[in-house]
Order: sequence, then structure tokens, then C-alpha cells
Amino acid sequence: MRHLDSPALLAPIFVLLAAGAHAQDEKPLANGGKLPQTHLEAAERSTEKLFDQLLGGIVTNRSITVLGNDFYQEFSSYWRDKDVSSRVSLAVHERPTARFGSEIWIDFGQRRVFHIFLPPARSATRSIGRQAAEIVYRRIADIEAERLLSVSPDLGREEM
Repeated sequence: MRHLDSPALLAPIFVLLAAGAHAQDEKPLANGGKLPQTHLEAAERSTEKLFDQLLGGIVTNRSITVLGNDFYQEFSSYWRDKDVSSRVSLAVHERPTARFGSEIWIDFGQRRVFHIFLPPARSATRSIGRQAAEIVYRRIADIEAERLLSVSPDLGREEM
């Protein structure tokens, strides 16, 4: 009777385990060669895609006053017409001030992409919301272009 720890029985098991642990998918390169991709890298990419899909397209409302809520409603209605609105999450913040009206800023990730002081008159809020959507759209396009063009192994994606 053989024991389970005999080298003759364990050798095929180790080969199978090593092949399963380091199983690699082939991914074509532009030059026709193949680049191995481990399952861990594929899992990280699928996790990133999963979180991008689940959390994309959210515009949070952190406004306090009626003026801030009017701005949020106008901004978000114009923002929904943009093609990137389903992939990009934004946060609209407000800080009311007695002297300047309301301070509004919009964050994309950890970056502030728009900042303005709204006048106390609510009539200008509609045009400011439309302009803010255009400015935020252009700013996000610039950020994404910068992120794609500048590759640094020392910085993470969110640090670019």
C-alpha cells in the first residue's frame, strides 16, 4: 500500500497544481507575438470593470439651500445628455455664504473640476448649470487624455 506522501504519487499532483496556479491566457500583441496574462491580472481587470459599471453615472447632491438644489437639478439635467454621463461619477457640493451667495464645486474622483460662487438671484442658475455641464465635460476629457498619455510606474491611476 502506497502512502500519499510518496514522491511517485505527489509528482503529478504538483505538476497539476503548478499548471493550475500559473495558468496563463494568451493575449495577442500588435507585433503578432503573444503576451501571457495571469488569472490574477484578469481578475483585477474584471473587478475594475465591475466597479466602473456599478458606480458609474452617479451624480451626488450635497447641496443645502434651494439655490444649490436648483443648480444641481439644472446641472444634472444637462449632464445626462452627455455621452460620458453613464460612466462618470460626480459629486456636487455647496457651501452657503451670507456675503457671496452659495459656493458650488463639483468633484470628479479626487479632483475639483468646477468651482463657482452662485449669485443670490435664482434666475441665473439655469444658464450657469448648462455652462457648468460643458465645463465639467471638457475638464474630464482633458483629465482622461492626460491620464492616457502620461504613463508612470511610480504613480497610480488616481494620482495622475
